[in-house]
Amino acid sequence: MVLIARAPMHICFGGDGTDFPAYYERHGGLVVSATIGYYVYVILSVGSRDGMHIIAADPRALCQRSTRDDLFLDDDLSLPKAITDHFNLYDGLNIFLASQVPPGTGLGSPGSVAVSMIKALAFWCGLDLAPRQVAEMACHIELEKLAMPVGKQDQYAAAFGGLNCIRFSRGDVSVDALRISPETREALESRLMLFFAGTSRQPSGALQRREKTVEEGDNGTLRRLEAIKELGLEICAVLERGDLEAFGNLLHQSWVEQRQLMDGVTSPFLAQCYQTARQHGALGGKVTGASSGGFLVLYCPEGRQAAVTQALTTLGLQRWPVALDDEGVQVMEGVPWSRQHVPHHVSFAVEANRVGAR
Repeated sequence: MVLIARAPMHICFGGDGTDFPAYYERHGGLVVSATIGYYVYVILSVGSRDGMHIIAADPRALCQRSTRDDLFLDDDLSLPKAITDHFNLYDGLNIFLASQVPPGTGLGSPGSVAVSMIKALAFWCGLDLAPRQVAEMACHIELEKLAMPVGKQDQYAAAFGGLNCIRFSRGDVSVDALRISPETREALESRLMLFFAGTSRQPSGALQRREKTVEEGDNGTLRRLEAIKELGLEICAVLERGDLEAFGNLLHQSWVEQRQLMDGVTSPFLAQCYQTARQHGALGGKVTGASSGGFLVLYCPEGRQAAVTQALTTLGLQRWPVALDDEGVQVMEGVPWSRQHVPHHVSFAVEANRVGAR
């Protein structure tokens, strides 16, 4: 049997940073999140009994494990290894990971990997976990088992899917779908732009320093996070009202606050790209990822998109299509079939293609 699961990437429109435990356990957090049509795929198949094989599409992230000794190696597969260990799976299984978006680009890749793997492995073991169960397990493994310097928005966004207001508190996480009209959704989707600036890895040290300042009660950091949270609430309100011009302006205000909070992480080049987009007609947006890589997410009226695209491609960025996605993590199951059941005309067409290829 072959089992395939997938989980979407997402864009945070507001509240970024308030989903970290150091903040929300004392002050409450809120994130506005939208999943988009780019996915992490997990493919499970029966393997040999002498170990477990985890293979990623990125050739740098290749692991073949048969013991528990290498579980917490600091490599690209430390998270997948921790998840398989959580399920007590050590042999008889092949796991293939593939992402439509490079890692280190700020669209929630680690959370999508965790969510898709947990859904797949649980289903393989006979459990059909609900989105909340998947998200909670992913958070437990990432934040508690691996002590990764991450928040909780990526896991919940990937598990539930859609355009949501996600609230975080010490004892609970609530996920509420925004009530927007079909016309607002269509207009929002047509005015979102996504530009790829290359891959990077967000320095964990920067996140850890921010966490430390929150824990120590730094007034400047807390004020900015409070402002970011309030802007997230306003973004929810204007989206439900269908006021997309206000949404674009609030998106810009939120990014200004966030950039000040993460001073020194975003490169001057990407800051220049964002300013260039604004000068050519984009109302607001944000830079995902860190350093010199990631994505530039923009809200831009249709009539100005050609000028923005021309300006940013001249600077070396690549425009990617973007579409909103309403589905969270999913499982698709495939059962192999014997070759003798292939219809004759299909076999003939395949053979014909082979002949033509010669």
